[in-house]
Amino acid sequence: MPEKLLEIKNLKQYFNVGKPNMVKAVDGVTFDIYKGETLGLVGESGCGKSTTGRTIIRLYDATEGEVLFKGENVHGKKSPKELKKFNRKMQMIFQDPYASLNPRMTVADIIAEGIDIHGLAKNKQERMQRVYELLETVGLNKEHANRYPHEFSGGQRQRIGIARALAVEPEFIIADEPISALDVSIQAQVVNLLKKLQREKGLTYLFIAHDLSMVKYISDRIGVMYFGKLVELAPANELYKNPMHPYTKSLLSAIPLPDPETERTRRRIPYDPRVHNYSDDEQLKMREISPGHFVYCSEKEFAQYKAQIKK
Repeated sequence: MPEKLLEIKNLKQYFNVGKPNMVKAVDGVTFDIYKGETLGLVGESGCGKSTTGRTIIRLYDATEGEVLFKGENVHGKKSPKELKKFNRKMQMIFQDPYASLNPRMTVADIIAEGIDIHGLAKNKQERMQRVYELLETVGLNKEHANRYPHEFSGGQRQRIGIARALAVEPEFIIADEPISALDVSIQAQVVNLLKKLQREKGLTYLFIAHDLSMVKYISDRIGVMYFGKLVELAPANELYKNPMHPYTKSLLSAIPLPDPETERTRRRIPYDPRVHNYSDDEQLKMREISPGHFVYCSEKEFAQYKAQIKK
């Protein structure tokens, strides 16, 4: 059985936008991430997937619930020393390669910021040598070290962001829509780089995205979010072959196919949350319909999904 690196238990992130309004961005999400795997998290804009990632890494304090990293609670009271140690183990690659890099800092200083904070280099020479190695690791070269972010393309900037995340030798990386701002041809390069780094360094990823075809390519398992809830979680191939929740089916039906004739006749599946028509006494929770395949449903729907799986 693979080792659990991260356990997320009943995670909630509510934002008070003025009484009596409360935005439930993340509403009772539970899942595990295993060492060495990539868990994809997908859903439409505003579903709470990025907020989930930011709450896990503690950019937001959780409203409720637990985030356990190697059995240790991420949230709660921690000393500056404990926080520093935790921040080294868990890093984030941000969505916007333009806004996430300080335009007044050289590439060398951007990448070495974590090295400086954690004291990972004994002297300036070792610091620069480490920067050069990281640049080469992400497909850039050492001549780029003294340049500024505005001198690079979007794909190159995202590589700099990846190098910055790798600088402190983390075990777990949250990639928050790292390819959505890039051209399609560059997206594949960045995803292939992430896969290569995972193999070489034994990294674990939470890969947040809304491009379902790319998520399938990089992920071992995929979780689908809708309005702050995790509605389905399954191995990548299983989710695409046997989607169960109506929202997952709707998402998958929206993936364009590279065939004009097929696209012309293919039927999209609209999702209407009212189709469930739950009564007050029906308990909704994540239920395992087959090994490793979980769906957020009532007892009645659970029986229907089990019957579909058997067919």
